[in-house]
Amino acid sequence: MAGARAAIRYAKAVLSLASDKNTTEVVNNDLKLIAKTIAESKDLNNMLQSPIVSSSIKKTVLLEVFKDANEITKNLIDTLITNKRLPLLEQVSLKYNLLHDELTGTQIAQVTTAVPLTDDLRTKVLAKVKELTGKDVEIKSIVDESILGGFILRVGDIQYNASIANKLNKLKREFTLN
Repeated sequence: MAGARAAIRYAKAVLSLASDKNTTEVVNNDLKLIAKTIAESKDLNNMLQSPIVSSSIKKTVLLEVFKDANEITKNLIDTLITNKRLPLLEQVSLKYNLLHDELTGTQIAQVTTAVPLTDDLRTKVLAKVKELTGKDVEIKSIVDESILGGFILRVGDIQYNASIANKLNKLKREFTLN
């Protein structure tokens, strides 16, 4: 897990630098995009992990793909290349996002539903979670048809399961015990 520790250190350093320059939000958006792009692109991830592809090619590709990135974000890429830590880019991005959320008091609410959330329902969930936690919340929506209906809400270490599958399992347990 040395990579995870290094990723946290880089993320903290970038957050400190971004705070000094009042660009934490811009850098956060850049790093969210980088993490999402790397996670969704197997080719990009393989290139970053490959010891065969030269650092200069990796840098050229990253700066072309993320050409609109903030200067601090580009400097992070340069630093990771210089220190031969570029494979940590996705981890550093994710750690930065977590640190930024802690700094701003934002929490991630994971909502699992059987069908995609509508905008109206998303607004209601945001309002309810803010009422319960007193913090700003960002919703991460997951669609899982196996819950049949209802929803599962997870904020931090709190989980509220109002899924149809959960209710059916409770009924099943009650009937098997009697």
